Amino acid sequence: MNFLRNLLASILGFFTALFLLFVFFFVIASFIGAEEKIVVKSNSVLELDLSTPIKDYAPKENNPIAEALELTDEKLALNKIINAIENAKTDNKIKGISIKTAFINAGIAQTQAIRNKIEEFKESGKFVYAYNDIYTQKNYYLSSVADSLFLNPVGAIDFRGLSTEILYFKDFEDKYGIKMEVVRHGKYKSAVEPFLENKMSDANREQTTSFLKSIWSEITEDISKSRNISIEKLNLIADNSNGRNAEIALKNNLIDASIYEDEYQEKLAGSSDEKTNTISIKDYINSGKGRISSTSKDKIAVIYAQGDIIYGEGSEDYIGQGIINKAIKKARKDDNVKAIVLRVNSPGGSALASELIWRELELSKKEKPLVVSMGNLAASGGYYIACNADKIIAEPTTITGSIGVFGAIPNFSQFTDNIGINAEQVSTNNSASYSVFEPMNQKFYDVTKEGVEQIYTTFVNRVSAGRNMTFEQVNEIAQGRVWTGKEAIENGLVDQLGGLNDAIKAAAELAEVQNFRVRNYPNYKTDLKEALKFSPFMKASKEEILKETLGDENYQLYHNIHKMKNLKGIQARIPFVFQVK
Repeated sequence: MNFLRNLLASILGFFTALFLLFVFFFVIASFIGAEEKIVVKSNSVLELDLSTPIKDYAPKENNPIAEALELTDEKLALNKIINAIENAKTDNKIKGISIKTAFINAGIAQTQAIRNKIEEFKESGKFVYAYNDIYTQKNYYLSSVADSLFLNPVGAIDFRGLSTEILYFKDFEDKYGIKMEVVRHGKYKSAVEPFLENKMSDANREQTTSFLKSIWSEITEDISKSRNISIEKLNLIADNSNGRNAEIALKNNLIDASIYEDEYQEKLAGSSDEKTNTISIKDYINSGKGRISSTSKDKIAVIYAQGDIIYGEGSEDYIGQGIINKAIKKARKDDNVKAIVLRVNSPGGSALASELIWRELELSKKEKPLVVSMGNLAASGGYYIACNADKIIAEPTTITGSIGVFGAIPNFSQFTDNIGINAEQVSTNNSASYSVFEPMNQKFYDVTKEGVEQIYTTFVNRVSAGRNMTFEQVNEIAQGRVWTGKEAIENGLVDQLGGLNDAIKAAAELAEVQNFRVRNYPNYKTDLKEALKFSPFMKASKEEILKETLGDENYQLYHNIHKMKNLKGIQARIPFVFQVK
């Protein structure tokens, strides 16, 4: 009887403590959450600091306690940045933009989209200034859009052209007996090339050179127009590192003056007696300027597909057929949604998940216009889910194509033989089985190869039907080859160059609607347990420790190998080892 009484008392005590803990968190959240509403003051300069990670879409509705306690992963949404700059054009409290950011935590296509929006902002007659101690190449590309561009007298500009470096592991595999067994289709499908060769193939070098030159031509054309420097001279500047100090940068017209930050602040203030205020892009967005207001009941649905494609539910960072297909169905069944825009920013991934998403889009396309907008990446599986749209719009610097598939499985048989370990198997049937401790047998290879070929054929057929091309025409530009948006216009994989707003306008035209509002999908919610991952007490995860120990570049190498090790099923994926610098 005493045991039962004690048990009941313990249970009651546990729930009482849990209730008190909840009340404690709620009270703290109330105090912390009682922040003053952000007000845009008159005579303000909008400051662009883009060093926070930028995603196409950052919609997460956080647990209010987690949000108040700042247990959230800070990020900026590209769509909100674009909307904020659009609103700033006509906001009489904003007198100009100051681009002042240590670096840009975004892809080249995202950076170009922001740059284009700032170019539009200049049409308002308001100023755009830029200042930095040191300009990275991507930062300089964005900042060059400014009316006046300034550099610290002891600063420098990193302007040297684009490059990429790929590590090859074939000799390492042969030496240590740890390798990846690979089955692929596509001579350009170089995601797995480092595991098959000890140097870059001619085909891979050809495609890499091609897309780097295409992206570089976009960058130099934009800078040439803004800074009134010929493309030929810009290439000479890059060849000779003629941004290496402020004096040489000024001589080559890369900047307008070399000044200190206090002098820059004086320029922002101008001759006005009224105090100049500064508001960050983050605060400006949070003040309500990150959206475009509309009262129309007609809607254009924008569905964001961002991240690697995995088979499963998915999340804000990974595309899964679960969440994405629910969003597509929801948009299709909403009578007020007149058209769908799929915003793709993905290197691809699971071929099966890509096919399932393709199917849901195909069903929706029969009922409503479907337009695709491509971000930094819309390659391989990312192109698979895009290919059946009524219209495809890409940024000039988008990486797309990579129509090819592969399968890769780790194998340790040589390693275990070398250290004296033998694996023995017992089976009831002679099926096409595989063990990481035995060499891949011909039967398993043949079955896997058949699967790869079947999916490649399906992939090409999907593109062929969606783009109104023959199988042979698609196969000619497929084989896993990567193209930029600019190149994809020429070979028929893309219809038009432009950004997300261009895609939304195109969808509205196809739906024959003039007044509409944008509805973003999917909706994501974070519970307190997930939010605790971002607590200062939980930051020391394995990834954080490795990143701090190895540095960003070495961590990226580890991350790429780790991703390859964990791939499941046949993949339609871009060569993820490309790091454009």
